[in-house]
Amino acid sequence: MTHFDEAGAAVQAALDAGARYADARVMVRRTEVMSARDGAVEDLSSDESAGLGVRALVGSSWGFFAVPELSESSARTAGRRATQIAAASAAVPGPPIELVGATAVTASWTSDCVIDPLGVPLSDKGDLLVRATAAATGAGADMAEANYAIWDTRKWFVSSEGHRIDQHIRECGAGVTAMAFGDGEIQRRSWPSHRGQFGTRGWELIEEIDLVGNAPRMAQEARALLTAPLCPSGETTLVLGGEQLALQIHESVGHAIELDRILGWEAAFAGTSWLDLSRLGSLRYGSELMNITIDPSFPGALGSFGFDDEGTPATKRYAVREGIWEGVLAGRDSAALAGLDYAGSVRSDGWARLPMVRMTNVGLEPGPHTLEEIIAATDDGVFMDINRSWSIDDRRLNFQFGCEVGYEIKNGRLGRMLRNPTYTGIGPKFWQSMDMLSNETVAWGTPNCGKGQPGQIGHTGHPAAPARFTDVRVGVRG
Repeated sequence: MTHFDEAGAAVQAALDAGARYADARVMVRRTEVMSARDGAVEDLSSDESAGLGVRALVGSSWGFFAVPELSESSARTAGRRATQIAAASAAVPGPPIELVGATAVTASWTSDCVIDPLGVPLSDKGDLLVRATAAATGAGADMAEANYAIWDTRKWFVSSEGHRIDQHIRECGAGVTAMAFGDGEIQRRSWPSHRGQFGTRGWELIEEIDLVGNAPRMAQEARALLTAPLCPSGETTLVLGGEQLALQIHESVGHAIELDRILGWEAAFAGTSWLDLSRLGSLRYGSELMNITIDPSFPGALGSFGFDDEGTPATKRYAVREGIWEGVLAGRDSAALAGLDYAGSVRSDGWARLPMVRMTNVGLEPGPHTLEEIIAATDDGVFMDINRSWSIDDRRLNFQFGCEVGYEIKNGRLGRMLRNPTYTGIGPKFWQSMDMLSNETVAWGTPNCGKGQPGQIGHTGHPAAPARFTDVRVGVRG
């Protein structure tokens, strides 16, 4: 079954009501989430949601309206209402909204999936989580939690310019956390990330993570952290693991290069941006090792798709090349206002939400080193990995991060485990201090990126590898 007819009816109704451009997307999404604690399943939820959302452009304003009924009658009503809302908003004088040019596309796209995650028996999934948490408590954890999440999304997109695109996107991920309780504190170790690892793949991703095999080590490390020395304070050489660097990219690069924030259109959740469009193409964001790409075509990453929610095909481009800022995350309207000739970064959380500029896969291209080489080349420093806390100002400039675990680096070797490691910095100064970068890239997934009002949750990917930074302040007490 397809839903092009309903989407097309909404678009035509919007045009008949006076819109100069309209697009509609039907979305059908199935979700499944399960969690376990200490050897027992605690929660299971599943949901299916379907509906249609339509945008209409009149003069200086967008209108948006959504309906949960997938009939041509309700679709036509949605198209008319979207145009009425746009017209009412356009009654307030303002410059007309223009759109970057687009080529009409008729296409289908399906994400790669070896094992359908919704096809795996619930008993097998629950058994995996139970065994993972039991393995952690059996190895000394005072508490252990594990979870998985699955999203299966089908989309049908039609625009007044002639687009007809359907997509089937399957995403999933899982993780396990072990906790040890001490005198007035709790230490935790998580695998493979502080929230788990997620991607636009099938259940094979979760099998590769090996929750059960890694859970005992997480328990042992969490207990060892209770008696480990605190991370010392001062300026030193910092080596970050790839998971922590992925969050660093997300917070201090990804949100900062969202064009709606740069233009001042959006400030909810993450604030605006310190970047100034007049310096696009000339601003030094980081060292020459810093090559940040915007790449929704990255295979299997959580921010991957065939086309965004404006029908723009997935295309790789650079946000930062050899340390110079040269690209942004943009939609067709924001790009036109900024004088740019590309878009491709617009998505909605669901059929009932207005599409907006979102991160796709914003990641760091690999460097020439290995983590082993980076450690060996460091005489004195600290290695940190797996995020525990984050704080960044509303211009995405000044930040402080805490990690689950740290290790001393002395004379090219990892030394003592360090408890409660933290570091702080200012975005461009920090990135300009990156002097070594690993080639061991992992596309980390972030399934909980918040933005907008009403709030929307986005799925983003962040290819990253371990890297070294000089003269970083560590051991900051918040």
